Amino acid sequence: MDVEFDATWMSARQADLLFAGLLAQVPWSRHRLRMFGREIDAPRLSCWIGDPDASYRYSGTTFAPHPWPEALRPVREAVSAATGVAYNSVLANLYRDGNDAMGWHSDDERELGPEPVIASLSLGATRRFVLKARAPDTEGRLARHALELPHGSLLVMRGDTQARFRHALPRTARPVGPRINLTFRRILR
Repeated sequence: MDVEFDATWMSARQADLLFAGLLAQVPWSRHRLRMFGREIDAPRLSCWIGDPDASYRYSGTTFAPHPWPEALRPVREAVSAATGVAYNSVLANLYRDGNDAMGWHSDDERELGPEPVIASLSLGATRRFVLKARAPDTEGRLARHALELPHGSLLVMRGDTQARFRHALPRTARPVGPRINLTFRRILR
């Protein structure tokens, strides 16, 4: 697993301004997902954003990108500089409270390439992020790691992380405010 984490990547002031800007500028919607042969509403609000040729297919649906909002342009450049990757897209997710979640998955779609770099910027309420190995280790155990993702933190997953691990943002019963997560990606053509 090749994961880097910086809990204070963005200052609180910058993160506050970005959070407010994204709430106002992003056209949030509820995506439909295909699970176990049926379509359901995603348990969060989302928006696929990117360069004009950065369409993305997941869960049986192709998403054409919305244009980059003004608030995201300098962030895209900063995340690219920090990770050494020229991102052409970002999935913005809005978790309104602890009931909104993301189930177990890997970002392993073909258009991301064999070893994608996914940079995940968290804004707003702190939420728990969990990684779980896809296959047991030599002793038959599934490796599991958990991180608290605070306001302004940057998590970067590289190498074979998507091939070897799944990740999730579980629901929580504790009172928690809204959170925006930006997962920067490079769509290959």
